[in-house]
Amino acid sequence: MKNKLNDQQLLNLEADLNRIRDEALSKVGKTDADYIRRIIFIQRTAEVLGRVLLVMILLHPIFFIFGVLSLTLSKILDNMEIGHNVLHGQYDWMNDPTINSRTYEWDLAGDAKSWKRIHNHEHHTYTNIIGKDRDFGYGLLRLSDDLPWKRKNLWQFLTYLNLSFLFEWGIAYHELAAERVFVGKKKKNRVSPLSDDQLKKMFFSKAARQVFKDYIFFPLVCWPVFLPVLLANITANLLRNLWTSTIIFCGHFTEGVHTFSEKECENETKGHWYYRQILGSSNLTGRRWFHILTGHLSCQIEHHLFPDIPAHRYVEMSPKVQKVLEKYNIPYNTGSFFRQYATVVKRLIRYSLPPKEGARVTR
Repeated sequence: MKNKLNDQQLLNLEADLNRIRDEALSKVGKTDADYIRRIIFIQRTAEVLGRVLLVMILLHPIFFIFGVLSLTLSKILDNMEIGHNVLHGQYDWMNDPTINSRTYEWDLAGDAKSWKRIHNHEHHTYTNIIGKDRDFGYGLLRLSDDLPWKRKNLWQFLTYLNLSFLFEWGIAYHELAAERVFVGKKKKNRVSPLSDDQLKKMFFSKAARQVFKDYIFFPLVCWPVFLPVLLANITANLLRNLWTSTIIFCGHFTEGVHTFSEKECENETKGHWYYRQILGSSNLTGRRWFHILTGHLSCQIEHHLFPDIPAHRYVEMSPKVQKVLEKYNIPYNTGSFFRQYATVVKRLIRYSLPPKEGARVTR
């Protein structure tokens, strides 16, 4: 573990962060239920409004723009502030079957249960541990010296742009790629709870439903404007994908984010785990509306520390976490959207280039 804290300091850090967590949990209740239901109402209203506006292009083409924007807002809220947080179990205590991590399905090509297996357990348990966390670079990008350089890394910025615009499909395929379902040789130490046939069935089933809804059903329902509605759905999905991937990259791959080896994390205590989450994450500053549109992943540090606490509480928890980190002289990686995104681009370009002479290179 890359740290300068001794065992006692890590125990104290654990206790301090646990107090912040317990304080937040003690407040969870009606306010949180009202909040998520209000966001769901806004999301559904934006979707209905977007669909209506797209039909109104029969009156004037300007309604196309407003329809796309309203539909994009709906999809971003469904993906970020609702889907991501509900699937983390942040609202399971409500016992509402429509807002429950076990039954919720989001408006994405990727199956929610697949995402939970690859993200909730693997990424949040093994955050930035090379060889364990498959979210680090998504198997496509070289983002640290821990990974050997390959010739394909020369054009990884183009790979990144492609991944960003098609991010929902990257999420959908992520588990199958990791398990080498279609291509590649399976790793001997990989144990999946599902067979390849089960994974393929879930992948194709959810993808088919999503394609039918977005690109066949709704355009057909609006037949006189079939092509504009089809184009609007494609555009809204692309914009949602670009926004989602950009926010996620700003929370995980900025300058100063640390990586870890499996050996460093052996016999890890909760204090060590907290410390690793902090060093492996970064935050974004912004106004309330900005935090909502990011699903409060603008507070990625707090999310990695407390993934099951209702995310809208992260903003008020952030100063408390920062104060604790100052106590132990631990860096708190935060900054504006443009500042943090600039460091993401810098990191993508830096590790796309061949390493210095003598470093390990794979062809």
